Amino acid sequence: MAAAAAVSEPWPELELAERERRRELLLTGPGLEERVRAAGGRLPPRLFTLPLLHYLEVSGCGSLRAPGPGLAQGLPQLHSLVLRRNALGPGLSPELGPLLALRVLDLSGNALEALPPGQGLGPAEPPGLPQLQSLNLSGNRLRELPADLARCAPRLQSLNLTGNCLDAFPAALFSPGALPLLSELAAADNCLRELSPDIAHLASLKTLDLSNNQLSEIPAELADCPKLKEVNFRGNKLRDKRLEKMVSGCQTKSILEYLRVGGRGCGRGKGRAEGAEKEDGGKKRRERKQRRESGEGEEEATDAARLLLRVLHVSENPSPLTVRVSPEVRDVRPYIVGAVVRGMDLRPGNALKRFLTSQTRLHEDLCGKRTAATIATHDLRALRGPLLYATRPPQDLKIVPLGRKEAKAKELVRQLQLEAEEQRKQKKRQSVSGLHRYLHLLDGKENYPCLMDADGDVISFPPITNSEKTKIKKTTSDLFLEVTSATSLQICKDVMDTLILKMAEMNKYTSENKEEGSLSDTEADGISGQLSDPQVNPGAGKDGQSPLVVEQVRVVDLEGSLKVVYPSKADLAAAPPHVTVLR
Repeated sequence: MAAAAAVSEPWPELELAERERRRELLLTGPGLEERVRAAGGRLPPRLFTLPLLHYLEVSGCGSLRAPGPGLAQGLPQLHSLVLRRNALGPGLSPELGPLLALRVLDLSGNALEALPPGQGLGPAEPPGLPQLQSLNLSGNRLRELPADLARCAPRLQSLNLTGNCLDAFPAALFSPGALPLLSELAAADNCLRELSPDIAHLASLKTLDLSNNQLSEIPAELADCPKLKEVNFRGNKLRDKRLEKMVSGCQTKSILEYLRVGGRGCGRGKGRAEGAEKEDGGKKRRERKQRRESGEGEEEATDAARLLLRVLHVSENPSPLTVRVSPEVRDVRPYIVGAVVRGMDLRPGNALKRFLTSQTRLHEDLCGKRTAATIATHDLRALRGPLLYATRPPQDLKIVPLGRKEAKAKELVRQLQLEAEEQRKQKKRQSVSGLHRYLHLLDGKENYPCLMDADGDVISFPPITNSEKTKIKKTTSDLFLEVTSATSLQICKDVMDTLILKMAEMNKYTSENKEEGSLSDTEADGISGQLSDPQVNPGAGKDGQSPLVVEQVRVVDLEGSLKVVYPSKADLAAAPPHVTVLR
């Protein structure tokens, strides 16, 4: 009976995806659970006959206990697999891999307890997930990690293990060269009792969150991680009480320096640290004096003035911009990072066109065609804070999209779908261009994410479009930047870092190359699509070479508790040599 029911159960989404040769598919909503239950708690086999799929999401299905056989063989081009908030567990049978093109894997919010060989992520030899960059296993019941995780996914950059039952990391995870690209490791809210000194072998580690565990010591070797910028050990009962106080209130740099000089157990550690600081300070003063005497100082000062990124902290800003986040975004598009940038010069020649084009390229590459993250830029003068990031039903969400008349989101999406169909007919091909390429990212969503200003106007509808209200112009110099993601907060930060550093480089190019041509606002509309807007800065330098100022933006919940601030000390750490970040 169950098999017969599975066969007869309709799957119109799969028929549509096959007919339109879609590369993305989202299965969610109230009807999904019953259909998956009828299929035996697995995904329908027909799903695995769509070899063109690059993105697959199945979320919020309490009857989905296993993906089912045939996934790896049937979906060889899959780049992103999102199976969050289902009932997967206690293992994965059969194992997921090999998925040779997979870059993003989200298994958060399931019931996984273990991932042993044959019931895990994939084989280790050869690697089952050779291109995987982001792995999210948070919110499960994992008691241990697979010992061969590093061999299965050797190019892993982000690993989220928050909210499991782990009491230790496998030794192989920190072996020399095992995960050379891992930059983010989050394992808060577990039962970890020990952190191996071998963690120093993670040469690319930038962010480490081990808060709310059972650690009693932090190895001094952690200070040897060359790129580590942000650590969180709050909620651990450390033997070193001074260190315990430091992790609750001090900056990462101070914590790492304390570990580096031997901590409290080393009686002369503090003295050595202070002596080293004085010696370094004296050396730097002598070097500056020598440069001034040789004439190099003046040249460096001139260069820094053109390429300076000055970070303005919230405490120094008389009117900082704040983004308030409503809790319902957690189930739709939970991550957002914002920043204010002042001093862009988009007036000369094709400066505006280069700016818009660079965002388009970021969307195609780093943002994974908006599946990993979406950028929006806004005219700071055209909006009023504080901002609210929330969700609205499609029939209630109103926006004036770029280059269009005011419409409800439901009407806009339907209009874009019709335009996409017309594109396919006219061009006689399955691919579409412009905003039409991103409509699949809203499939199955009962509510849509949106960013509103203090006037109640929707200024952003990610991942689709911005509002005409905050449209970018040639005269723009002050911008509010926004990056949202359904995948990871770190991806938002990485995209924002790249965008701001690119803006600094473009300002340098604009200042050094005098152009006569000019891009009209109408042409800008054609390029921008989803990429919105900056504005005029009356305080720009006379020669247009004023430094960029990056103002911190706080993201808080509705009670005012801080969720994230950007840029923090860990952000903008990879600035190129010709960009100076002054904090």
